[in-house]
Amino acid sequence: MTPGARLQSAIEILGDIFASGRPADRIFDTWSRSSRYAGSKDRTAVSEIVFTVLRRRAELAAACGDEAPRLLAFAALHLIEGRPLADVEALAEGTRHAPAPLTDEERAALEAASLPGADAPLHIRFNYPEFLQAEFERAFGPRIEAEMAAMLDRAPTDLRVNTLKSTRDKALAALAEAGIAAEPCALSPWGIRLLARANLPGLALFRDGAIEIQDEGSQLACLLSGVKPGEQVVDLCAGGGGKSLALAAMMGNRGQIYAYDIDGRRLGGLVPRAERAGIRNLQTRVLEPFRPGEADASFADLDARADCVLVDAPCSGTGAWRRSPDARWRMTPEMLAGYRAAQDEVLARGARLMRPGGRLVYVTCSLLPSENEDRVAAFTAANPGFVQEDWLDHWPDGLPALPSPAGGSLRLSPATAGTDGFFIAILRREGEA
Repeated sequence: MTPGARLQSAIEILGDIFASGRPADRIFDTWSRSSRYAGSKDRTAVSEIVFTVLRRRAELAAACGDEAPRLLAFAALHLIEGRPLADVEALAEGTRHAPAPLTDEERAALEAASLPGADAPLHIRFNYPEFLQAEFERAFGPRIEAEMAAMLDRAPTDLRVNTLKSTRDKALAALAEAGIAAEPCALSPWGIRLLARANLPGLALFRDGAIEIQDEGSQLACLLSGVKPGEQVVDLCAGGGGKSLALAAMMGNRGQIYAYDIDGRRLGGLVPRAERAGIRNLQTRVLEPFRPGEADASFADLDARADCVLVDAPCSGTGAWRRSPDARWRMTPEMLAGYRAAQDEVLARGARLMRPGGRLVYVTCSLLPSENEDRVAAFTAANPGFVQEDWLDHWPDGLPALPSPAGGSLRLSPATAGTDGFFIAILRREGEA
């Protein structure tokens, strides 16, 4: 592909993202599969333009006075990558696969454009919806600029070593032998961080289930659950099952872990992953819709029996914006309200499964207090038999402590921990087993 063709493809992809509201990674993957002429370098170049625009959309729109995908793509090359405007304009040569020449209005907008300065509103400078401003101020206080700036970075790829099959030292040695640069994660004892792109599916280490892709913050959420061999464990919102696999490895194939999700199709992919990982103590179950006033049929055999319930709650995903920058622009106040209602529901459903003395571990990949601290406070107010425990009391010896808000919960963020954003609260049901 010529540079002009790459730019035109990026413009078309952005137009689809803006118009449809569908996740950017799905739209990009569809384009990649249908564009057989595009090599790996072409896909990388197109992706760079698309995701730069998505990360810096508010800044670019403010600079240009317009949100048209075509203009933002040109502006990304000029203002973010620093290419001279004449070079950018030369890409719009108007041939079959290249963009049409700039209009007089587009050229004037780009000539006058400059990125917002320090006096611009924070939501413009750091690219997030204005309605979330109060939430982020509450979460981070005077650290808001550093925290939101870190959310604009690209996320690294982290791996979790499956301790049922290997050790971190052995996995690092195997990666080095394959020519893949990697290092131990700073916090997770199972974590490896890749330092460059790698074809993981091509590695025997990956195909044999010795490593899984999992952000270090997600690994730490599993670590704090404290699950042990022989326990009865429920992963209430398992999704693709990354945390279920980590919990099962912690349990050493002893005891039982039940992976629930409302979408049976997602659970379908977990079974072969578990087999590949050598896991034998995992069951998958579809979570049926909850009807107030009726018995919760999903848990007929598990009431008050679980030693640990991990509630990986549906949430806004604000902590994962580095990986899905387009999700910033899909979020609405109505969607956020829906997530809060769903969080209250899954907490209530998880609570009935707990045996006395058991642990309810509430996890989100959100940075918003209304989805985190507020939900825990509402739950403990409605369930006086549960008490929140300090995360530090569950932090393994030998791992460094992390800055976190007062009140016993752990908040991870790219700026403070180098991980995706996560919130973790540990709630214990009072009484003796």
